[in-house]
Parts: sequence; C-alpha cells; structure tokens
Amino acid sequence: MKKTREKFIGCLLGGSIGDALGYPIEFLKLNEIYDKYGTNGIEDLKVNMFSGNALISDDTQMTLFTVEGILNFENKRKNGENISISKCIFYSYERWLHTQGYPISKEYEYLLEDVSSPLFKYEELFSQKAPGNSCITALVRAKNNKFGTIKKHINKSKGCGGVMRAAPAGLYFMNRNKDAFNLGCELAAITHGHPTGYLSAGAFASIISDLCAFLSIEDAVKNAIKILEDMESNEETINALKKAVSLAKDGNPSPEKLSHLGDGWIAEEALSIAIYSVLSYPEDFEKALKLSVNHSGDSDSTGAICGNILGVKLGLESIPKQWIDKLELADLIKEMAEKLYNNVESKVY
Repeated sequence: MKKTREKFIGCLLGGSIGDALGYPIEFLKLNEIYDKYGTNGIEDLKVNMFSGNALISDDTQMTLFTVEGILNFENKRKNGENISISKCIFYSYERWLHTQGYPISKEYEYLLEDVSSPLFKYEELFSQKAPGNSCITALVRAKNNKFGTIKKHINKSKGCGGVMRAAPAGLYFMNRNKDAFNLGCELAAITHGHPTGYLSAGAFASIISDLCAFLSIEDAVKNAIKILEDMESNEETINALKKAVSLAKDGNPSPEKLSHLGDGWIAEEALSIAIYSVLSYPEDFEKALKLSVNHSGDSDSTGAICGNILGVKLGLESIPKQWIDKLELADLIKEMAEKLYNNVESKVY
C-alpha cells in the first residue's frame, strides 16, 4: 500500500531531519539559541562545511541499527532460526558500539564480519555524534549475552537514549500497538533500566504503531496511556503525556510554554516535548519540528521523536524536499525504511 510505505519513509526521514535540525543546538540554552540564530531560533538545517550535508547524531545512528536488528531477526526467522528479536537488536547495538570507537568483547567480534547489512559500508556512521553515556556503558558491560531486559535491569538510567530510537518498533508492529509497546520497552531496556526509561519508549512505539493505522495523534496518545495503566511504575510516563496534552490544549504554542515539560534529557520529558509540539501543529511538519528543537535541552532527541511522529502521520510528502536534499545519509535512511516496510508487508504470523 503506497500510503503506508510513504509513512515508513516519512517516519525515518522525518526523525532524522528533526535530529539534524536540533543537533547544532543540543547543548545551548534558549537565550543562547536566540543570540546565535535570531528571535525565532534555529529554522533551517545547518550544512556542515566539510561534508556539505546537515549532520545526523547518535539518535539516527541508533535508529538505523535498530532497523538493522529487526531485519536480521526477520531473516533468521524466515530461515527457521530460534532467536529473540531483542537479542538481534542487541547484536546490532554492539555493532553500533564498534562504530563509536569502543572495543567490543571478543565473543561479539564475529558480528563485525556480517556483510548482510549496508550500514558498515558508510564512513559517516563511523563517527562519534555525542553518544549517550548510558548506551555506551550498558553495551560495554553486556558480557555473555547478558544485556539489559525489563526483568533484569542493567542500570537505573531513564535518559532519553532508549526512547529516541524506538520508532522502528512501532513500524514493525504497525496497527498492533500492544506488541509495538512491548518491543519498544524491550529494545530500550537493553541500555536503560529505569522503568520510565523503557516505558516511555514503549509508549512512543505504540503511538507510531497507531499512526501507521491512520489514527489521530490524540487517539494514539490515549491508547498509549491505556497500555501504560496496566504497567508497574507508570506514573512518570503517564503524567508527562497528560501534561503535554493539557498544555497543547491551551493554544498559543511557544518555547517558553514548552519549558514547563522539562529539558528532554530524560525519557518522559523528551516524549512529552515531542507530543506537545505535534499536538500544537498536527498538520504542519516544519512548525512542529521548529518548536520541538528550540528549547534549553536535548534538542536533537526531541526533534527526532517529533519528526518520527509527524513523518508517519503526514507521510513523506509533508517533509520539505530541500531538507531531505540537505540531510546526511538520506538515501540510506530511505533504503532502510523501505526494507523494513517490505518485510512488514510480507510477514505472516
């Protein structure tokens, strides 16, 4: 179905563009953003003088490796291999860890020889883009396949590094929000052990899943809250989502209002900032994205989550072509989205 295919591409490209828009201002305070870019803040992708493209951060890198893990699982499943999807995603995250210049355990070195994925072919992915400490340390410590899970927490982190890469879980389980929620939690728990860290990722994946099925953003958020209500330690995530919805209903969106939701460094804040932005401009990709990044906090992650949501809701056609043309690895991102779509379209359970 063409529209669904374009939702997949829109989701991953939209998230990557949000990431690239927010990346140059990730560590700036709002007043510093205004001083540097003017009273409206950053409004366009900033092209790197050496590469000629707008650079992605670790958010997009890890999203691509999440897709790789899902695709590897699908390949093994079709070949009759008995392996969990979370383990396949973990293996891809170990491959990502290698691209960041960190040594991986000898037991995982064989993963570096896998040539079935196109990701290792791109030098741009072998670049440190401010990777999160929780992601790095959790993957370095995960010996003997003992990576973080929902039942066995690897740490107490609830940073946004788990939620910002969870969109592929929603695409993979499109129109199956509970399954998407569970996978979002699982892939985030690999590196983030605090319940809020992985429940926020599950809620995000559920929202993406529902938007693939053409639900409204409001209904998708309501469904995510319903799923969360059955989970333990759900208070922070539910409260953050409800606060975003309530604040958006007040109208007159602004960075100053957005600051009431936090800075986005932790999972539920990053998700709520993105939700507030898309509810403020549900039919305008550009305005929502600009709102989501112009704040004192983790601008690339909030931009990535916002871009994923509106990209899947509005589809590829909603994204300005000039932004796609500027984006680093745009063709690869589109290719990975199409591969994921082709696998989802053909899989039978």
